[in-house]
Amino acid sequence: MKDQILHLLAENYPTFDRELQEIISSSGSVKSYKAGEQIIRPGQYFQYSMLIAKGRVKLYREGDDGNEFFMYFLDPGSACALSMICATKHEKSQMLAEAIEDTDVIAIPLELMDNLMKNYRSWYYFVLETYRNRFEELLQVIDHIAFKSMDERLEYYLLNQAEKLDTRNLQLTHQQIANDLNSSREVISRLLKNMEKSGKLTLLRNAIQLSPSFKPL
Repeated sequence: MKDQILHLLAENYPTFDRELQEIISSSGSVKSYKAGEQIIRPGQYFQYSMLIAKGRVKLYREGDDGNEFFMYFLDPGSACALSMICATKHEKSQMLAEAIEDTDVIAIPLELMDNLMKNYRSWYYFVLETYRNRFEELLQVIDHIAFKSMDERLEYYLLNQAEKLDTRNLQLTHQQIANDLNSSREVISRLLKNMEKSGKLTLLRNAIQLSPSFKPL
């Protein structure tokens, strides 16, 4: 297990110094999740902090009515800021995290967190950068909710998905998009058809092919 963690850290977290890699590999563990499996649920206490080593995780905010709203992705080389905050303060999660690919995470025990922050500068700066990145992503989400129309939000969503997944052939249904944007399937279908007419994309069965000319403004 230790050699596996050392390999994953060297591959995905090159800024960690050797001593930091050693302590994480000695105390941590690797946990695997299948695509579609929930990693974090609202109301759950965290047992460890998570580093993403393989796959991709999607985070949602769940409303009181049970609706889900897409927030951001976590990719290899990133960390779950939520697990860092809630784990340290022993608070419950208010987010839902789902593996959208087969995913491996490096689980760091809670009791190790204070030691890492106090004694390892590469970890300290990594945590600060993680918080900064998540804050910027949340600002983008807020900006689009507050200041953008639904068609603009949909365009941003599709382009963001294409960038994060590194493909312009998105395996998404209209209902999945509606869930992520907290809209209705009928509204999303109508907007997608309008975008298809304008040449920005092609609608396929349970998939959307973005045109090469469809780019951010």
